[in-house]
Amino acid sequence: MSEIKLLDSNTINKIAAGEVVERPASVVKELVENSIDAGAKRIEIEIQNGGKALIRVTDDGKGMSREDAVLSVRRHATSKLSNVTDLAQIATLGFRGEALPTIAAVSKFTLQTRRADDELGIKLTIDGGKLIDNHEVGCKVGTTILAEMLFFNTPARLKFLKATPTEANKINDFVIKLALSRPDIAFRFINVNRTALATPGNGNVFDTLNAIYGTELTDSFLTLQADDDELNLRGYVTKPNMLRSYRGWQTFIVNGRVVENRTIAKALDEAYKSLIPKTGFPFAFIKIDVPQNTIDVNVHPQKIEIKFEDESKIFKAVYHAVRDAVEGKHDDSTEHDLTEVAAAPDTPHFEQINLVEEVPDDKPQKSERKKKSDDDLDFEKSLTPADNVEKTPPPEKIPEPPKKIEPSKKVEPVEKVLADKKPVLDFEPVGQVALCYIVAQSGNDLYLIDQHAAHERILFDKLSGYAEKIPAQGLLIHRVLKFDSREAELIEQNLNVFAELGFTMEPSGNNEFRLMEVPVDAADTDAENLLRGIVEEIFNGVNDSNDIAKKIRRAVLATTACKAAIKAGQELNLRQMEILLKELSETPHPHTCPHGRPTIIKFSAADLAKMFKRT
Repeated sequence: MSEIKLLDSNTINKIAAGEVVERPASVVKELVENSIDAGAKRIEIEIQNGGKALIRVTDDGKGMSREDAVLSVRRHATSKLSNVTDLAQIATLGFRGEALPTIAAVSKFTLQTRRADDELGIKLTIDGGKLIDNHEVGCKVGTTILAEMLFFNTPARLKFLKATPTEANKINDFVIKLALSRPDIAFRFINVNRTALATPGNGNVFDTLNAIYGTELTDSFLTLQADDDELNLRGYVTKPNMLRSYRGWQTFIVNGRVVENRTIAKALDEAYKSLIPKTGFPFAFIKIDVPQNTIDVNVHPQKIEIKFEDESKIFKAVYHAVRDAVEGKHDDSTEHDLTEVAAAPDTPHFEQINLVEEVPDDKPQKSERKKKSDDDLDFEKSLTPADNVEKTPPPEKIPEPPKKIEPSKKVEPVEKVLADKKPVLDFEPVGQVALCYIVAQSGNDLYLIDQHAAHERILFDKLSGYAEKIPAQGLLIHRVLKFDSREAELIEQNLNVFAELGFTMEPSGNNEFRLMEVPVDAADTDAENLLRGIVEEIFNGVNDSNDIAKKIRRAVLATTACKAAIKAGQELNLRQMEILLKELSETPHPHTCPHGRPTIIKFSAADLAKMFKRT
């Protein structure tokens, strides 16, 4: 008996769904691209439970006849291809005949559609790939598709979906990029009965960007432009001081299709390479038009990746366009299809905290160092919480420091100091190196202490110790801050959590909040940038809605401590070093900062002897 068997159609559809429908965002992408190809001018997307419970896409496109509607949910049926040669000239988005049948195979699926010339529309109901109902119905011109209970009959796929906020954010990102690719279409995205995104659909990409990201970002845009015989590049980037820690706000569009492409991303990174930290990504909207026969859109089942015929040409065009814009070489007066905006001045960086005045260079005697000056008292006060309130138990466990360096490296993190019971670290400061590291000794051992990381640890542990609301200080001038839709939703749902941590806010408009109070320990920092940094950190790694409050607390404490801590490049006198090291030795976790980086490196007498070849 043959071991090779022909699969039944139900199994075939589920396998195909695995290629095209990876997650709810994939369903949204396929359905919205079909709407775009149908000539829609208004598209509305609604989801529930991150798209797992419900996805609804409604458009005002040309609709389908009864015959076409029935064929559209059969595999390998399409209106975009006639033969194999057409594959090389695909210019539409939703050409795949797999999309609707594969979505219908793994959901409770409903399709309702009507053409302008028809009196009645057609409604199909499909349950897990099986046609249940097919009848005429009164409805508006266009198409509405519902996909409910996604992956209900493929529990393995359902099990590996992320938490609801993560899946919803993926859909939000897809809708943003699709809206940017078609500014002539009005998009509306509804997440759990709340409008998260709405674009004007007036054909102006700058107005679309403004509706999505707000004026605070768009006012800082730098214009991109590059042209040759077979390439047209337009877009916007921002100055190097406006960064996020993920690439999500970078959008690449090639021939009207939102794509991922390593060449474009690499060229963008290289253009900013010497201007930004390694962990940051600038905003970018890059639109490239090239002859259709010079790209391959079939290198990925979902067509999200493309391949250029001449990758080096694309790299050079992107690199030079971005570099010219950032360096101010591009003439913004040049007319082209993107609305031009003048570059705004640099946004302010976090201000350094001026803890003390400088002292004479001559080194005081040890007895003199015991006398506290007014400046030293101010410094000590900066290490202490603002109010005397009841403390909670020590904060959550911080990740252990990196693996210790091998003996051949001659240096090791201070793990030997951390025995089963915590010893007292009796440091005696000797001086400061590069205005960044404190040199200290304890017995016969030598220590290097990162002054910023040490102060950051001290402040984090003290902030974590507050049993009640963290003391806050009112802003003399309230700040009205605008966020994107998913950031605004996070803040609105957790206003009480932010308030307990010292950030008092209230809604003041569409995706806008009035910031009235900030934590006392962070009052001297740039309040707006501090809060935006915290919100951004929260979104990095959110995997569970039950984890949001805990992650907000962690991000607020860590970021507030980081921004309020003394900085590298700040000169300290010996008394101030003494105060800092004493406070560090009394923290539960003196060996790492809140982000897990080491604060102390130890050189034992034996290490020094080996370094100097004395053994």
